[in-house]
Amino acid sequence: MAATPVPFFSSITAIPKLKSLLFHIHLPPPFFSYSAANSTLFISRSTFRLPNSRKLRRYPSPPAAAMIFPQYPVFSDACATVVSGFIALSVLRVWQETAKGGLFDQKLNRKLVHISIGLVFMLCWPLFSSGYRGAILAAVTPGINIIRMFLVGSGIWKDEATVKSMSRYGDYRELLKGPLYYAATITLACALYWRTSPIAIAAICNLCAGDGIADIVGRRFGGQKLPYNKNKSVAGSVAMATAGFFTSVVFMYYFSYFGYIEESMEIVLGFLVVSVASALVESHPISTELDDNLTVTLTSILVGSLVF
Repeated sequence: MAATPVPFFSSITAIPKLKSLLFHIHLPPPFFSYSAANSTLFISRSTFRLPNSRKLRRYPSPPAAAMIFPQYPVFSDACATVVSGFIALSVLRVWQETAKGGLFDQKLNRKLVHISIGLVFMLCWPLFSSGYRGAILAAVTPGINIIRMFLVGSGIWKDEATVKSMSRYGDYRELLKGPLYYAATITLACALYWRTSPIAIAAICNLCAGDGIADIVGRRFGGQKLPYNKNKSVAGSVAMATAGFFTSVVFMYYFSYFGYIEESMEIVLGFLVVSVASALVESHPISTELDDNLTVTLTSILVGSLVF
């Protein structure tokens, strides 16, 4: 007995499980019957939409253009390490020259270093691949800077330009505190949290932009002191919370463009909470006794772990 050909569409809709999945089928004009011989063409030109499916707002992986050599990820990460290190060291070199020439007051020059280095380095993160290799290689540059701060701060390596650009009073031993904590924060943010975590953004932005702007504004407009700390001003604390929050939001949108994080109002509110908490801790006398680079970092990580 000869078999009767059955149209492909009728055969698959006869199966209950497959029929429930066919919500929208867009057929290319002109419409005509399909048999098993051209079923492959039908499937390739048909659009299937699963129930409750949602359109992704961001790609799960960054655009290939973000990496230097996307076809060779290991070589690309190595190149990204060199490029990001060169950029960070170039920015540092500029501030060393301004410190030598006395272009800015030493305290202002130090804060310009404080603000710029970490933020410029974080701008280079999209050059690295996703995953642990990219995170570890990105942490190499600040990790080397930890060793450098230790050597200069211990007096083993003489580097007057670095001491002038990073210390408050020109004492090389100061590099074993604030600058060392600064480099350790960026290294920790790279290696443990990386660019997919709001905690990394909050920690670096509040440390760099927040703490740096607080000192500059506080010195210029800090006439009204805080009741619980006469060494800190209302203007400085407000400036720190504002700068840390604003910079965190900017980097959230920056990383969301590459698909590392999805922007949301919840994350924005979380940044606000972290920035306010960091500003309050920085204004407390304990931050002066320890070091605000340490207390601001710990506060950002602790509060960030609770709100994100």
